[in-house]
Amino acid sequence: MITSFEQKQFVKDVQYNCDVSDAKDHGIYSMCSMILKLRNLYKWEHQIEPWSEPEPSDLLDWVDEKEKYWQGLSEESFRPLTILNKEILPHNLDLVNQALNHGNLLYGAGHGRSMKAVFFLADILEKRVVQGCMVYILGTERAKEMASPIGLVQDGAVIIKKDSLRYFLWDQFQEMRSSSKSSIQHVLNHYTLLKNGSLDHGALQERLDYIVDEELNLFIYHEVGETLETTFSSDPFQRLIGRFPSSIVELVCRAVKDILADTHPFGLLAYTIRDKKDSSLGLYLGFLDGMREKLFPEIKEYWQYFLDRGDWDYIEQARSTGRDRFLGIAGDLEEIAQMIDKVPDDQVIVEFQSRILQPLELESGQGEG
Repeated sequence: MITSFEQKQFVKDVQYNCDVSDAKDHGIYSMCSMILKLRNLYKWEHQIEPWSEPEPSDLLDWVDEKEKYWQGLSEESFRPLTILNKEILPHNLDLVNQALNHGNLLYGAGHGRSMKAVFFLADILEKRVVQGCMVYILGTERAKEMASPIGLVQDGAVIIKKDSLRYFLWDQFQEMRSSSKSSIQHVLNHYTLLKNGSLDHGALQERLDYIVDEELNLFIYHEVGETLETTFSSDPFQRLIGRFPSSIVELVCRAVKDILADTHPFGLLAYTIRDKKDSSLGLYLGFLDGMREKLFPEIKEYWQYFLDRGDWDYIEQARSTGRDRFLGIAGDLEEIAQMIDKVPDDQVIVEFQSRILQPLELESGQGEG
């Protein structure tokens, strides 16, 4: 079992790798995303609740120091992790978590959007089994980087970071408050978060942790759907993303992969239908933007029928028809991925445009809206 001193050093090493990742790849984010991620990273470092805002001057000073710190790290390599007197490479998850086995921590490493390296270390709050999948619910995050995905699949296990979810939902509700989307208004009314037609911040602060608990399954079942998706391997998606990062190829691949997970018979939408969770369905539609919104119009159409008649069969119809369509798109992507290294990249892109973008009426330069 690791000592308290060893654990402190281990946390520092993981955080160092998080910092190196941010130093190398923070440029992948748009200005708006960058501002939000920096603000939430500041809140995490200073243990500030989601609803509390830092003084602008303090935040600006911190950002300036952070950028200077990143400049010194941008050419550095990721550091091996020392645990139980052994040096372990940071992406060797099995060895690291075996060494942590007697504690209450879970370590993670992988790659996110634009192949940015992702590392984290967090307390394990709960373990449960959902549809045969092991699920870890994590609490306090001891080390994190800017991307900080809420949910992910690691070595076949679903991981949900509850602390990150609190900040995510708070921010999302701030953005939703001015939305005219019927799905957003449905969620705000469901949780009685409206006062005189506007978002009641006091009510949201009071009910945030309750909402997190109520909507946790929404995020769990997305990852469960991804874990159970065996119709297509994720390898073709990863090959395309790895070859064409930060492009419309990556955006489409990630959107198709997400929607396949959500439309899986044991995925997110099936969960909302089975448990009749209209609040979760409303949140899903509220979060559905950018490429996923462009690619999955069926769900928005059938949502209106559902609101008018309250019949969950409409949502099941959207799920099943959408899934059939996306299985066909995934098949095309798999065939296109097989062309990599056999033909020039330009030819792969031409095939992608003719078989994917044109039928979907997307433009090659189109990104997240």
